[in-house]
Amino acid sequence: MAVVDAGVTGPTVHLSPEHSAFAAGRTALWALILRDLLVLRKHLFEFVARTLIQPFLLCFVFLYVFPKIGQGIGGASPSAQSEFATILVPGVVGISILFQGVQSVALTMSQEFGYTREIEDRVQAPCPIWLVAMAKVLSGAVQGLISAALVLPIASVVHAKGVEAHLNLHWWVIVTVVPLACVTMASLGLLLGTSFEPRNIGLMFGFIILPVTFLGGTYYAFTRLAPVEVGGWHWLQTLVLINPLIYINEGMRAAFTNAPHMPLYVIYPVLVGFLAVFLGIGLRNFRRRVLS
Repeated sequence: MAVVDAGVTGPTVHLSPEHSAFAAGRTALWALILRDLLVLRKHLFEFVARTLIQPFLLCFVFLYVFPKIGQGIGGASPSAQSEFATILVPGVVGISILFQGVQSVALTMSQEFGYTREIEDRVQAPCPIWLVAMAKVLSGAVQGLISAALVLPIASVVHAKGVEAHLNLHWWVIVTVVPLACVTMASLGLLLGTSFEPRNIGLMFGFIILPVTFLGGTYYAFTRLAPVEVGGWHWLQTLVLINPLIYINEGMRAAFTNAPHMPLYVIYPVLVGFLAVFLGIGLRNFRRRVLS
């Protein structure tokens, strides 16, 4: 609460300790985010190159080279290859958000928790420890949004003649599912960055990121996995449900195309659930690593 004293020189407002702490925390949070964005601006070329190289190569190989050499994926006709392009382009946006969350948060955090212990400089900010971690997540989410904005136009134009991704922008889905996906993947980056020791960061890519990418519906739609079954059990379609990337890629298809996709009433609550789990465990791990 604020207490007002009426004196000779006019009313004076005294802020309560709770209000002062909140203001200091908010200012520190904003300063930490601005610091990360300033570093991003200084290394903008590296960021753009890192963001675009993998999506560009995926679209170049699958949508340009393969049709040119008669090995078009999806079928021999341009219409079938265009159908594959419509599936692939949103998936490329999804994996760019995934990799941006991991690279901007997990890899950076592994360095800060390394031998130099650079994280100790950040936690000296006048705010709770968990707020320092939230600043990393929010700055990573902003970088994910930027990467999505860069990748979509590039991926949508890199294709052979006659092969075209049929995009149809659904703005209310875009402005809700894309930021949610970015925050979720940044929270995953926080979880991974605080769970793996810097010397074991390579294992993270081999045992987690690689399976998540290939089983995340980047190259195929979730609705097309039903034929993969054993004894009538659609085992692969069931298995991929534990993969957060499948919901992100299906959300990207709902946002950018009219292709069949998982229902939105499933995508939103599941992504919120993953976000809560990743962020909760990541914040706990962050506090434990800082205080150890």
